[in-house]
Amino acid sequence: MLVPLFQVPVVGMELEAFAVLLIAALAGGAFGAALGALPAFVFTGFVVFLGEGLAVLEGRLGGLEAVPAGDIATGVTDTIGFGAVTGPHIAFAGGVAATAYAGRKYPEMEPDDWDYHFGKDILYAFGTKPDILAVGAIFGALGMVITQVLSGLGFPTDNIALSVVATAFLARLVFGYPLVGRVGGSSVLDMSPFEREETRVAADGGTETDRLATEPWLSHQYEWGGVTAIGIVGGILGGFIWLETGSIFMGYAISAMSLLFLNLGVEKIPVTHHITLLGAVGAVIAMPVVGSEPVVLLVAGVFGAISGLIGEVSQRVFYSHSGTHVDPPAMAIAAFMFVLGVLYLAGILPNSAYLGI
Repeated sequence: MLVPLFQVPVVGMELEAFAVLLIAALAGGAFGAALGALPAFVFTGFVVFLGEGLAVLEGRLGGLEAVPAGDIATGVTDTIGFGAVTGPHIAFAGGVAATAYAGRKYPEMEPDDWDYHFGKDILYAFGTKPDILAVGAIFGALGMVITQVLSGLGFPTDNIALSVVATAFLARLVFGYPLVGRVGGSSVLDMSPFEREETRVAADGGTETDRLATEPWLSHQYEWGGVTAIGIVGGILGGFIWLETGSIFMGYAISAMSLLFLNLGVEKIPVTHHITLLGAVGAVIAMPVVGSEPVVLLVAGVFGAISGLIGEVSQRVFYSHSGTHVDPPAMAIAAFMFVLGVLYLAGILPNSAYLGI
């Protein structure tokens, strides 16, 4: 009868378990700051790929002796890949906030070859600098709490993605960046100042410097036609991977792992985890309706293209004009999955894919 007294309200988790998760999330956020946001997310890809591979293997074997079905995969994908160690809402979010902080506090750390505001350099690893690690820790814990509360409330979207977005905007507010920023072109969607290499004067850490007037999220992935094309391609592949393996997240993991090459400086590597994930989601939703695998793949391609375009609109509005990273893929996943979640709750869609609502 006393058990509810030892549970965290809304989250529905025992206090001791929540304390363990909170302490781990503090460490996970600091870990993301130490590695850098993008390298931390690459690790997300590797860990989720491992977890999903184990899940596929476990499914093929029909469970392993002495291990309840699902326990192996859940232990890797959910509690580590999407949990306190490499969960994007913790490690990546901690790295993003740490970068925003460093962009204000330590502008002199900016690499010579970085053209944008230093607050956007999510490739940068901060190593062991205590105050930066502390910022990562705090935002990692915030990301965990936001995700747990939203999930406890039954909010119908990918709450990890939504938490990534929420903590990124919170970092802008806390560290004195504008939520959108000064628009350099004719409208918030106009990327032509970047193409003309127009600059403006910005105060970074109290020092006035020349910055690009408009800073698209990816200089090689912002034109509408190219985004649509890679969206179709990635969506089809995400759907195909689901058809062959039953894993919604394996395509996402492969996309995340591919960002290792972007982090290493290979030019024009596309960012596609929001595309392959929603391609798989489109396939899951379409299969009970159409039943034809070729048609399912075409639907997956459409879902991938839509997710890519949502990400592009998001970056043009919320990334390009301010000084920190607000993640376009996370915005695309959160927005698209919210629409799909609402449509499922309204009885229009046959399932909610991985939302579990």
